[in-house]
Amino acid sequence: MNYAIGVDIGGTKIHFALVDKAGRIIRHEIVPTLAGLGPEHVMQSVLGGIDKLIRQGEEQIAGIGIGSAGQIDFATGTVSFAVDTLPGWTGTPIKQTVEQRFGLTVYVDNDVNVIAIAEKCFGAGRQYEHYVCLALGTGVGGAVVADGRLIRGTSGGAGELGHSSVQFDGPRCSCGNYGCIEMYASGTGIARVALEALGDDDASNTRGLSAIEVLADWTVGAPYAVRAMGVVIRALASAISGIIHTFNPQAIIIAGGVAEAGSAFFAALEKEAAARTSPGMWKDCRIVPSYTGAGAGVIGAAAQVWHYAEERSGKQVSL
Repeated sequence: MNYAIGVDIGGTKIHFALVDKAGRIIRHEIVPTLAGLGPEHVMQSVLGGIDKLIRQGEEQIAGIGIGSAGQIDFATGTVSFAVDTLPGWTGTPIKQTVEQRFGLTVYVDNDVNVIAIAEKCFGAGRQYEHYVCLALGTGVGGAVVADGRLIRGTSGGAGELGHSSVQFDGPRCSCGNYGCIEMYASGTGIARVALEALGDDDASNTRGLSAIEVLADWTVGAPYAVRAMGVVIRALASAISGIIHTFNPQAIIIAGGVAEAGSAFFAALEKEAAARTSPGMWKDCRIVPSYTGAGAGVIGAAAQVWHYAEERSGKQVSL
């Protein structure tokens, strides 16, 4: 069967898509998560969105793949741990609930792990056996692929690279640590750094300042944005240097909304990361944008269906 349903569950929105075996989105829908209404509401939204996709067409569905924020026990498809962006999400039996409703094979993994799968199947990861995905969105997530296989850790928490600290006495993060890269390189982090960079230089109302606005102002040389993005790029480059020294990857694949800042962002990031990394380690690594772009999460979620079906059939697969 050449179609699967992908679901990407985030703190602010849920993305549903019917995806074909070539990684193309046939039809899709995005709905607000409304996470504050609790996990039961979120799961009802998930079930409703899947049901709507199935009813809209006559395609034979091979299975359902789901990527979710939080640490996921891949074996059971249950949320091992989630932060307050999804209140009460910890312990939610996603796989069991969806399988019982639809009677289809269901796979559930962390939302950035499924981006790594999308890149391996359809994108930049096709040419690499050792790579790290960094997703720069509302937060910062990570996924580590070594010898062609995802590293998940004891409880599905491996790759939580957004919570590695680049400043031990920096601002307190929601995870409890200080100076996490998420506090600098996420969408919310960039907005926070930009507000600090503005200081008293701008008397306008800045409550609506967003990362998109900061990046746009940076490209035209606005002084506050230049100062802010200098901090962001130094912090992100420092984190990338640590990742390279830890995992010795062939590539760092940057995904998420912030990664769509363009070539100037990647050039500045590469220059700073190279200056902070041992030459012997740097020479083997590239920093590249995510090939599959904004749809990587939902495409990778769906791709789990075919990937793990091949693994069960005994074919030689990675991840």
